[in-house]
Amino acid sequence: MEKSPDAFRTISEVADDLDLPQHVLRFWESRFSQIKPMKRGGGRRYYRPDDVELLKGIRHLLYDQGYTIKGVQKLLKQNGPKFVIAVGSGDVVTLEALTAEAAANAPEPAASDGDQVVGKAKAPAGRRFFGFGGDGEKGDDKAVDLSKENRALLQEALYDLLECKRLLDQVR
Repeated sequence: MEKSPDAFRTISEVADDLDLPQHVLRFWESRFSQIKPMKRGGGRRYYRPDDVELLKGIRHLLYDQGYTIKGVQKLLKQNGPKFVIAVGSGDVVTLEALTAEAAANAPEPAASDGDQVVGKAKAPAGRRFFGFGGDGEKGDDKAVDLSKENRALLQEALYDLLECKRLLDQVR
């Protein structure tokens, strides 16, 4: 007999639905605080329909889009679970609405030139990063003023590259 769409699912049902081993779902619970299955006697997990949709979104981002766990955690923190659910289901209308709402509510970052955006990598003082940063000597004819947005984009790119380097170092 088929369950109703709003029925709770066991971990084996969710694992089969997502084509994942059960241990991966348990691991994701430890990495994503937004995944909170109900646990019954003996530790049996029962996933709500929203949990299953969130897991589908996380799976899509990790396996199909190539995000890292940290990248998905960042998306969840910045945009919330509804955004990740919409990405997983391909709901473009909801994605656009959530993105527009987040942009309207986003505060202007208050970082000064020497400040680092939280969670982003920063080039060491005295080194140049593609002509940006460095010691900013007065005679330097390559000095470039960056907008806060461009600075944040460069710092995010650097963070992603450092994360890639860390993953490659683990494999070696």
